[in-house]
Amino acid sequence: MDRPKWMRATPYVCALLVTGFFTTILVWIAVTEPERRWWVAGDLVVGIGGLVLLRVRHRAPFAVALITAAATLMSTTVIGPAFVAYVSLTTHRRWGRIVLAALLLWTATAVYSSGDGITQQLILAVSTTTLSIIALTVAGLYLRSRRDLETERAERHAEEQRRQLEQLEQARLNERARIAREMHDVLAHRISLLSLHAGALAHRTDLTAEDVRAAATVIHESAHQALTELRATLGSLRDTSSTAPPQPSWTELPALLDEVREAGQSVEVSDEVTGVAQLPAQIGRHAYRIVQEALTNARKHAPGARVEVLMRGRPGRELHLRISNTLTLGRVDPSSGGLGLIGLTERVNMVSGTLTNRVANGRFILDATLPWEMPS
Repeated sequence: MDRPKWMRATPYVCALLVTGFFTTILVWIAVTEPERRWWVAGDLVVGIGGLVLLRVRHRAPFAVALITAAATLMSTTVIGPAFVAYVSLTTHRRWGRIVLAALLLWTATAVYSSGDGITQQLILAVSTTTLSIIALTVAGLYLRSRRDLETERAERHAEEQRRQLEQLEQARLNERARIAREMHDVLAHRISLLSLHAGALAHRTDLTAEDVRAAATVIHESAHQALTELRATLGSLRDTSSTAPPQPSWTELPALLDEVREAGQSVEVSDEVTGVAQLPAQIGRHAYRIVQEALTNARKHAPGARVEVLMRGRPGRELHLRISNTLTLGRVDPSSGGLGLIGLTERVNMVSGTLTNRVANGRFILDATLPWEMPS
């Protein structure tokens, strides 16, 4: 991960401070001992070269660490860059290279300080170098651990953001699917009724002008009601605070059955449901949509066929719906696909129910079972 500019400049500042400290000593030596000026100049050149090498330490940490460590054999001003290069190497946690660079740095410093033999100055230099290498190793490992922690946090944050975006996108897809399902349930029912009325109007030749006006009025009212229900559906789906009418439930089933009968569909109902007052609203809404879709499919795929609707259930058990109709020759099997049965399957799955359809004895049978739990 990218670090701030001031943090990236910290290693150079540390190297410059150490180099500046030794440069001050060398300048004092050059002033007090003029004959050693060329030696001082060479030391400074090596130190400056070490500072330049630090710019490529991330691309070649091992090479830079070895070169700067070896350079301490002939220069004190390069100690700062050598320390920084060694810390950079330890952050990579390659112990073979770390041990080799540490031994080279320690040996080069000891050799440089042993010009006058084993003296107190040599012992001090070796001890200081040993402690410095240990401290630098700990510092490098700490920096690596901190960077790993920062990287882990950044990755976790990015993963959380991705997960939130995925959840948001999934919520949008679910909402779109829900809108499509509700729109299909509403429009398919209304449009099938319109088709039934319009078909009768087109094929009947014995209708009077009054009958034609009455049929046209029914078609107009059905179309208007379809638009009203569509607006109500979209309003309730898009705005939870909307004052749109609630979605139809079990109590609206008689009105639905009366409506389709008035449109000419033959429907026989057997109602064996007890304790309707305790039926959960969600289960009642799904039951309404199941019956509505089954009647719509019958009008589309088996026009004129008698539909049988069996409903039975009681609190604490299950609500079972069976809707069946005879098949019409030449018509498409209602179970062959489409949004209708797919939408019903999704509805039933949401409440852990079951939905099956089959063709038996020339009839298409739709069975739905919805859980009916007792209120707590």
